[in-house]
Amino acid sequence: MIEQREPVFEVPWHAQVFALTVHLNEAKYFAWQEWVEVFSANLARHGLNKDLNGGDDYFLAWLETLESLLNDLGLAENYEVELTRCAWENAYRLTKHGSPVRLKLF
Repeated sequence: MIEQREPVFEVPWHAQVFALTVHLNEAKYFAWQEWVEVFSANLARHGLNKDLNGGDDYFLAWLETLESLLNDLGLAENYEVELTRCAWENAYRLTKHGSPVRLKLF
């Protein structure tokens, strides 16, 4: 009998932000210890000291950590991140259900 397993990530964007973070670390943009320190501080600041199941609360803190590291490293300014976030939300809202979202950047 084949065992049914739960998905590792609840939604695709969790997997995507995880993979992007690992890729940037492996490309030497930041050290994993640096990531851990900033991520731990974000979790503590948000009061996320409960047993996290890897849902949105966890990955929103993960995303915030990635965005702040990229800003600190000069790789993505806060305003660029915000413009991209707004463009994504707008494209998502305007896309017919089931169709791929096309993001038009600046």
